[in-house]
Amino acid sequence: MSRSHRYEVEVTWTGNTGSGTSGYRDYARDHEVVGVDSPGKPPILGTADPAFRGVPQRWNPEELLVVSLSQCHMLWYLALCAREGITVTAYHDRPVGTMNEDAEGSGSFVEVTLRPQVGITSGDRVDDAAKLHHEAHRMCFIANSVNFPVLIEPTTEAS
Repeated sequence: MSRSHRYEVEVTWTGNTGSGTSGYRDYARDHEVVGVDSPGKPPILGTADPAFRGVPQRWNPEELLVVSLSQCHMLWYLALCAREGITVTAYHDRPVGTMNEDAEGSGSFVEVTLRPQVGITSGDRVDDAAKLHHEAHRMCFIANSVNFPVLIEPTTEAS
């Protein structure tokens, strides 16, 4: 059975410093992201990468892409572990993405590496738990939607 899901958000530029985009250096890259379908979510305060005149205190789209890949993998992994009777007690990821910029200033991601560190309750299920990362990656909606490699470097330990 095939189903379609729709996701709608609002992105509002908040960086008009008084003269709009009268010059490349005359406006802030600040913006807010809010959910349309689920009011009450806190806004995401966004900007450009600091390399492109953004501020480091706000999230940029490149970071959010890396976060999306990590979240999707984690949520699939946890569901698969629950289905297989593996009790996860801790999950931490510190993913890293690499984007290359071309001579014209455009660019693209060339790779994202997820590095989940997982704690489980049963030492005899460590290998089983580690293998589920492959299935989580295969099932991840976000990883299935990008055109660059998403690598997984997991570690799993019994706690």
